[in-house]
Amino acid sequence: MRAPGHRTLTSLALAAPLLGAAPLLGAALVLGAAAQGLPPTERRSGFDQMAPETRAMQADDTANPGMLWVQDGAELFARAPSPGAPACAGCHTEAALRGVAARYPAWDEATARPVDLEGRINLCRARHQAATPLPRESRDLLALTAYLGHLSRGLPLAPPADPRLAPARAAGRALFETPMGQLGFSCAACHDVHWGGRLGAATIPQGHPNGYPLYRLEWQDLGSLERRLRNCLAGMRAEPFTPGSAEAVALTLYLMQRAAPLPVETPAVRP
Repeated sequence: MRAPGHRTLTSLALAAPLLGAAPLLGAALVLGAAAQGLPPTERRSGFDQMAPETRAMQADDTANPGMLWVQDGAELFARAPSPGAPACAGCHTEAALRGVAARYPAWDEATARPVDLEGRINLCRARHQAATPLPRESRDLLALTAYLGHLSRGLPLAPPADPRLAPARAAGRALFETPMGQLGFSCAACHDVHWGGRLGAATIPQGHPNGYPLYRLEWQDLGSLERRLRNCLAGMRAEPFTPGSAEAVALTLYLMQRAAPLPVETPAVRP
């Protein structure tokens, strides 16, 4: 049950043109309300808010469209990217990789920075296969990421406690809670304070990343968390992050911590 003061984002958006600068003040008040985040006992996967038929689609591997990318990823994993180069499977077994996706983003020693799972795949390609990086949101990178995520399906998110990640994770939280864009909303305004409410015809989820990459029925396609973030920022009339940027990785770091210990659902299905 929602708190008595709960309002939908529709009402806030409709009020914005009438209030002038007031939306920024309202966003600041929401920021204060969201400062505590979501307690672990209140964390809910977007799966819980879906219609029964959509949940059934995700749960059935023969009906889940995302499994097509998982199958492609398994083939890419087993195949050398070029003659004479090792295949991913030549170094990594499926058993050893179970749980890896639940622990990313993680610290990369060589570059001394956090990297997300897509970044790790491209670093491995460059360092060990003499292969060029796969473009963000490309079919092959989505397929490999979906395959690795699927290997961890059902395991709880387990963000690393590595203290070197703390500054980036804190920066990610600041991005999540800070009003931005022409509307002056923050991510927290929707997903911490108003989750369970309505935005137009849609129910506002808590916005957890535990199913990515996922198949979104609206897209008729598999997409990454970064694609979802770009969509959200566009809706807020804010400048999107550059794919793979420090800001995008920092926000992902915080989102993973915020969602733990929800289970990995990759490849999830969403409306």
